[in-house]
Amino acid sequence: MNSDIKSNRATKAKIMVLLAPLLVATIGLGACQNGIGARNKNKAPVYIERPVEGLYNDARDLFDRGDYAEAVTAFEEVDRQHPFSEWSRRSVIMAAFSNYKQAKYEDAIAAAQNFVSLYQGNPESSAYAYYLIAICYFEQIVDVGRDQRMTELALASLNQVVQRYPTSAYARDARLKMDMARDQLAGKEMEIGRYYLRQNQHLAAIIRFRRVVDLYQTTSHVPEALHRLVEAYVSMGVMEEATKIGAVLGYNYPGSDWYADSYGLLTARGVHPNVRPTRERGLRNPFKKRERPAATASLESARGTAIAPAN
Repeated sequence: MNSDIKSNRATKAKIMVLLAPLLVATIGLGACQNGIGARNKNKAPVYIERPVEGLYNDARDLFDRGDYAEAVTAFEEVDRQHPFSEWSRRSVIMAAFSNYKQAKYEDAIAAAQNFVSLYQGNPESSAYAYYLIAICYFEQIVDVGRDQRMTELALASLNQVVQRYPTSAYARDARLKMDMARDQLAGKEMEIGRYYLRQNQHLAAIIRFRRVVDLYQTTSHVPEALHRLVEAYVSMGVMEEATKIGAVLGYNYPGSDWYADSYGLLTARGVHPNVRPTRERGLRNPFKKRERPAATASLESARGTAIAPAN
């Protein structure tokens, strides 16, 4: 009996030794299959290639509904599946415009710059890409109390549109916005000049006001800049220069409040300009800005008015 039990045990042990590699292989195979399944679940969705017209129309529908973020993805898919096609050209610029509509200016600028590098040979579309870059900078202009780097970039980019494509549909709007950008930069110079004048740093103030007169002659800040120059020179006792600038102010802007103030300053010092102001002097605060310049006032209303791409 004991010998039979020992024999059975020995037989079972041999069987287990023989089956062990098979069990290990089976467990390993199951683990591999589970790993593959997990990886498949984590894979990004597979995009099935579709006719380009359908892809583009779906993207355009998203844009027209105001789903700009989804529209960007859809337009990018058109370009991914059908690169360098006519539909790709449209999609790249529409993706840029969709980013602009979301105020994602950096993404819009990057997309427009990419368009220029790919489709430089298409004048109409390239004109729009340059225009959109300029508008993205223009939309980021801040008040004159802050850094005006974006204003400078906007002005340079708008000027590029006008210089490269002077007869394009976008050049006219670019010129209008250039005037606003110049007015903004002139306003910054005035802000700094007034500060120096309040601190009795007359020479520093004169430099700023002269920059306005010399560089931004067509802006609404010029009459005040001329008056501030008269103020600064009168304060320094340089009456000859104050009289000359007062004459320029009187000749060009005889009906402005600023000339009325300069006329009062000069006559109080015994100088009698040839041109009498057509308005009564009404200055109460020497550093008060009487009215918001027209160009600056329209800056806010000009935001969000970019022309849509023609496609």
